[in-house]
Amino acid sequence: MKLVGRAVLITGASRGLGQALMATFARRGARVVGVARHAGEMEAAVAPLRAEGLDVHALAYDVGDKESIYPLVGAATALVGPVDVLVHNASTLGPTPLPLLLDTACEDLQRVLEVNVVGPFRLTKAVAGSMAVRGHGLVLNITSDAAVSAYPRWGAYGVSKAALEHLGRVWAAELEGTGVGFLNIDPGDMDTKMYRDALPEADYSKLGRPEAVAARIVTLVERSAESLPSGTRLEATKLEAA
Repeated sequence: MKLVGRAVLITGASRGLGQALMATFARRGARVVGVARHAGEMEAAVAPLRAEGLDVHALAYDVGDKESIYPLVGAATALVGPVDVLVHNASTLGPTPLPLLLDTACEDLQRVLEVNVVGPFRLTKAVAGSMAVRGHGLVLNITSDAAVSAYPRWGAYGVSKAALEHLGRVWAAELEGTGVGFLNIDPGDMDTKMYRDALPEADYSKLGRPEAVAARIVTLVERSAESLPSGTRLEATKLEAA
């Protein structure tokens, strides 16, 4: 996919992998809208990119809020046009320190699912029809190894990521032949605030850098995403470096 002039919408873009993806897509010529809950953090994330002369925009919406979805899509489309690439990066762990499932409140599980699964479902539903009409589009689900491995205390998050991956596979099956593709991408362990919140005693020096992971993901989009079977699960550590 040629990225120059493409409209890219990235959730959870104020820090970590989302911010790195926003910067990388923009530096390769895309028109990018980043979304996060807090306006101040989102504006701070795009300010240095605008100083580079890049076409980036900041929006403040909560993807876990049903009433935010259509205003979000409308605002993004007004800024950069119909979305060509949608990146579901926004996630929440739920309460930290991470509790056992027996100690997880129903309301906490519900919030994790709203942000990590239901939000992406609603947002995909809001843009995939337009993608299908235009005959092209790509949806990237940022997932985790917790979706395929059962880690104690990662229950709510792991369940949400497993559901997100299968949601992507069902979307792929239902939209086969429309030109709209879906990929599930596991970025691997990265030195991010989320990881530090989850595992405060970890050795962060051994973790991947969000910028390096973002470069691999964007290179995939440029070079081979459209040739992969829709619904494929990929690990960023195995992707071609930029």
